[in-house]
Amino acid sequence: MLASKNFITQVVLSALFLFAALAALPAVAAPEYPQNIECEGEYKGHLQGVCTNEEDAIFWSFTTVMVKTDHAGTIIKKVPADSHHGDLCFYEGKVYVAVNLGQFNNPEGKADSWVYVYDPESLEVIAKHHVPEAFHGAGGIGVRDGKFYVVGGLPKGIEENYVYEYDGDFKFMKKHIVKSGWTNVGIQSTTWHDGAWWFGCYGSPNILLKADEDFNMLGRYEFSASLGIVGIGPDIFLVAKGPVSPEKMHRGTLHHAKSDAEKGLVFVAP
Repeated sequence: MLASKNFITQVVLSALFLFAALAALPAVAAPEYPQNIECEGEYKGHLQGVCTNEEDAIFWSFTTVMVKTDHAGTIIKKVPADSHHGDLCFYEGKVYVAVNLGQFNNPEGKADSWVYVYDPESLEVIAKHHVPEAFHGAGGIGVRDGKFYVVGGLPKGIEENYVYEYDGDFKFMKKHIVKSGWTNVGIQSTTWHDGAWWFGCYGSPNILLKADEDFNMLGRYEFSASLGIVGIGPDIFLVAKGPVSPEKMHRGTLHHAKSDAEKGLVFVAP
């Protein structure tokens, strides 16, 4: 009996020492991003989307070029890409890009929609998944709980947007309807953050949609996030802009934004 009590005591003490040691370890700090980031270089095609590896790198999709930079925007790796590469997301050590090789936004569905999977170190394409359900062209992709959600084109006159859900192996699961009203050529960028879906759309002005986990509308706002949006912390986003040079070359920049009850998102002042 005494030996049993001694054993239990040793187990308890060992557990206490372990908890104390874990508590003494330094907390893993969330990565910090400058208030304004400019991607190095100029490109023929405009910025389509951005994502991060949640550590030390940012990935930029410029229609026909994939770019990896550090948090200062300095290029680490750059590779040519099939036209047209769209918005992208990062999940479990891989970069996923929505790609359309056909006619985007054609009412008759002449798109050729794919998801390309990239190795984040080499920027080599390691897999391609056909997603023909994205009828009007795959333009963006987001991820939530191991499932992928593809968005894209929308012909004029259609008063709702569509989100195509796939499992981790890109087996089609469901077509979701977003009662958003018409948006110019559909949805261009998407991210799941702070318990909501955020969809960036073209237009004059640009439109930002917010929806819940079941794609019920939470808001429609005049805000430009169509070139890229990614959450980086509680109530903080990186939102992309695409300046154009006098020579008609495109650049990419990222800026901090936070949620706003009336405007959806607002840029954070430096």
